[in-house]
Amino acid sequence: MDFVSIRIITDDAARLVEFYERATGVQAIWATEDFAELKTAGATLAIASSRTVPLFAPGSARPADNHSVITEFLVEDVDRVHRNLTGFVTDFVSGPTTMPWGNRSLLFRDPDGNLVNFFTPVTPAAAERLSR
Repeated sequence: MDFVSIRIITDDAARLVEFYERATGVQAIWATEDFAELKTAGATLAIASSRTVPLFAPGSARPADNHSVITEFLVEDVDRVHRNLTGFVTDFVSGPTTMPWGNRSLLFRDPDGNLVNFFTPVTPAAAERLSR
């Protein structure tokens, strides 16, 4: 089994795609006006309009209602990324912080309120754990 992607359901796909394109530097690939993907080396972030939910099961997902998932991106230098996002990201939850497990993390919210973590391993153990 391979973990391939995570999908965010939103009422404004264009706005959320634009946010993630700017935050990550990854260009989205649009399949339809209701569905786009930002592909990285490790996984894909899919963004879909709430209009797609009934295709799976009506009412099974609600936009801007996530309180348990953090979408995480490995970045080369979290402090530099933080400086680049300042003025663009409007809801930083915490600035760059070194976590006990050896990652330096930056936590913020996207326009729908979803938590996003950009992180850089800063200890040998953290780097080894993330090596592919």
